[in-house]
Amino acid sequence: MKKYEKWIEIFLFICATVATLSVFLITFFIFKEGVPILKSYGVFSFIFGTNWSPTNGEYGAFPMIIGSIGVTLGALMIGIPAGITCAVFLAEIAPKSMVKIFRPAIELLAGIPSVVYGLFGLSIVVPFIRIYILPIIQKFHPNAYTSGYSILAGAMILAIMILPTIVSISENAIRSVPSEYKEGSLALGATHVKTITRVVLPAAKSGIIASVVLGMGRAVGETMAVILITGNMPKVPGGILDSVSTLTGTIAMEMGYATPTHQKALFATGIILFVFIMFLNMTATFTMKRMGEK
Repeated sequence: MKKYEKWIEIFLFICATVATLSVFLITFFIFKEGVPILKSYGVFSFIFGTNWSPTNGEYGAFPMIIGSIGVTLGALMIGIPAGITCAVFLAEIAPKSMVKIFRPAIELLAGIPSVVYGLFGLSIVVPFIRIYILPIIQKFHPNAYTSGYSILAGAMILAIMILPTIVSISENAIRSVPSEYKEGSLALGATHVKTITRVVLPAAKSGIIASVVLGMGRAVGETMAVILITGNMPKVPGGILDSVSTLTGTIAMEMGYATPTHQKALFATGIILFVFIMFLNMTATFTMKRMGEK
């Protein structure tokens, strides 16, 4: 029996080693391909340049950075309230019979391919923005115009895509709050709603924050759906109805026909995306540790 346990330990060690080496190899490859263009073109010129024109040798990634941030923040502004509210409903309010219906439906969203979300946005969200939202905006800004391919369209679709992550993790965090906390609050005369807002949610905030950060990572890394509905215009947007291009969308669209120098610029774009996602992961880890110390 001990012999088998030893082999299992060796197998698990190999798996962990392969996973760790994979991360280091991917990191090394991306930086190896992208750093040369950053050195020759200039880090600040690449990051803060506003003109992305590979045919003219201009590689300013700032429009894509702003586009990625805009779409991600928009998705979080829509998805966080909806996701946390849904998690509270499933964990604290809904009867078990209703939970059995809603939870599988929400989890099913995670299994839908991103291209299907993109097609849905292309067929429904983009025309909706152009036909119904644009006239409302034009009442306040008569010169406003949009084709529907915009930051808002991308944010709406990404908000739906990150819902399963936020809802699932937040619900588990809320359910893990000790029942004594809720019982004590109710015994002191607090209402059910006040108990949820003043006791349950603060106690589960570490898990909720983790769900938000993971949802943000999903939104930042999304490619196919964003390509179909944001317009893919590498320019700094002036509002949420403007077309934009994201970091992931630019890499996916241009890598197939890129020249060697252009490819290195796309790898440099990948470095920016890699650093951004690593920063999110570090933020999540740090936040979880701080929450655990309190």
